[in-house]
Amino acid sequence: MIVAGILTPLEDLLTWILTSLHETVGLTWAWSIVALVVIVRILLVPLTVRQIHSMQNLQAHAPEMKAIQQRYKHDKQRMNQEMMAFYKENQINPASSCLPILAQFPIFIGLFFVLRDFDEEILPLYPASSTEWLGLIDITEDTKVGWGPLLIVLYGISQLTSSYLMSQNMQPAQRAMLLILPIAFIPFVLNFPSGLMLYWLTTNLWTTGQGLITRRLTPKPQPPPKKSSRTPPKSETASADGAAAKSAQEKKPPATPPRVRKVKRKKGGSRR
Repeated sequence: MIVAGILTPLEDLLTWILTSLHETVGLTWAWSIVALVVIVRILLVPLTVRQIHSMQNLQAHAPEMKAIQQRYKHDKQRMNQEMMAFYKENQINPASSCLPILAQFPIFIGLFFVLRDFDEEILPLYPASSTEWLGLIDITEDTKVGWGPLLIVLYGISQLTSSYLMSQNMQPAQRAMLLILPIAFIPFVLNFPSGLMLYWLTTNLWTTGQGLITRRLTPKPQPPPKKSSRTPPKSETASADGAAAKSAQEKKPPATPPRVRKVKRKKGGSRR
């Protein structure tokens, strides 16, 4: 296969990491996959930081973007043009929030090929090793075998939770697609090796924990001041105040000159 040929260097790297964790650290094959997730997510920290900054930027400009959508809700083409101009003006890249997911797809596919030939290429070199996880599933068997469906249920819950936390600032259509996609993906994962689902489950748990921590540490943006329908604009208020002052000045009676108090002289003053 062409894809397998392209990902051969990645497959060799993943095989080396798993065997090193098994030989050097002494982890079982299943826990080596969990440790692989930790290593991958640590390497993706720069992209994760960029993702968090992008989400914060989107959250800060959410009221302005909502105003643009409301203004051009009857003209989708104009709305898209205005949104793209707004993104460019404010240096917003909505795709940055998906970078960690996109970066993990090659690893996911490469691990699929590694586990597919695990029984033939790797396991014969370690005949005494175990491929079970928690005594419930075998990472080399299909997910639909044995306790594998339980793993699928956990995967679905974790995927929905992580997708919900990641899609807080996305457009409604994008958010709906991100939430529906995990459910639509379930029929395809039934024939995947259980070790692959264990990898994705661990990734989702990491993403969920990261999302909860991010929501706690990220300050909430200040909402714009609410305008009441009864509150007139400032210009109208100023003109109304000016008119009231002018009307009061016109109604004020004219000022009368002060009265001069007359002092009466007494008749017959004293003589010297």
